[in-house]
Amino acid sequence: MYRDAQGEFRWRLKSTNGRSIATSGEGYKTKAGVQNAIAAVRRDAAAADVDDQTATTF
Repeated sequence: MYRDAQGEFRWRLKSTNGRSIATSGEGYKTKAGVQNAIAAVRRDAAAADVDDQTATTF
């Protein structure tokens, strides 16, 4: 978690090598709000569907 330039809370997911692999994409007014967003990612990411839009039809 961190605060952005506007003072809002954001989250950043980093890999073990320290590279950023995902971000909140939006700021949250409260720390509780960003903590809820983190909890949702932790809960839902493993079961999320993958939308493969690379398939082409000719």
